[in-house]
Amino acid sequence: MNTTAATTATAVAVAGLTVRHRKTTALDAVDLDFGTGVHGLLGPNGAGKTSLIRVLATVATPTAGRVELLGSDMSGHRERSAVRRRLGYLPQEFGYYPGFTVREFVAYVAWLKEMPAAATPEAVERAVERVGLTDRIDAKVKSLSGGMVRRVGIAQAIVNEPDILLLDEPTAGLDPEQRVEFRALLRELGTASTVIVSTHLVEDVTAACTAVTLIEQGRVAYRGTPEQLSGLANGDDDPALGDNPIERGYTAALRTHRTTGAAR
Repeated sequence: MNTTAATTATAVAVAGLTVRHRKTTALDAVDLDFGTGVHGLLGPNGAGKTSLIRVLATVATPTAGRVELLGSDMSGHRERSAVRRRLGYLPQEFGYYPGFTVREFVAYVAWLKEMPAAATPEAVERAVERVGLTDRIDAKVKSLSGGMVRRVGIAQAIVNEPDILLLDEPTAGLDPEQRVEFRALLRELGTASTVIVSTHLVEDVTAACTAVTLIEQGRVAYRGTPEQLSGLANGDDDPALGDNPIERGYTAALRTHRTTGAAR
């Protein structure tokens, strides 16, 4: 890991970020920045979360706006190539080579990241250990359960000790015990890196995230801490708002944004 970059105040910054898909606008002139820590990205289906993650992962090109990662403008091919070696990315739809073993697949991603060959075996074993799959490291990926495959996805995303880690619905398919272990891993990673987690599970945000951004209809509806988001319900115990404080705060923030059309 590049220690200097990891401790930079702002590792991710976007300004006027706009993404259009044919006749729909996924992101509408979004301004955001993220520093070291674990940042939860919440919002309804179709809000624009995945579009944002894909742009930050440099796998999608914005329609307009500026994207800066680790101090580099992502408009240039050379800059994108350099930053990709310092990124970790788990997409919502995770593709893999089923005939590879876990070790082979994670090592292949390490090779794509241009990690030094001598350091790769140890890095692979470390990443696989951190997701709890050491006993399956030489099993073929196609033989694993859906939850285990998701953990392989997390392992490949962290094998290069990334300065920026982007995770889109990372706990999909994990059982409750695995989710608890994953949250602990997130907190560990967030001490030195910028981790952005897109999720529908507000309990993951409460347990693991230091900050939360709520996206609604392609715009920023709320930014703050999980505790501040929980407080937006103002003690309203209406079960229609949710079963716990952060769910009620989430619903309250959405209602406010839909009414005012302005970011908080």
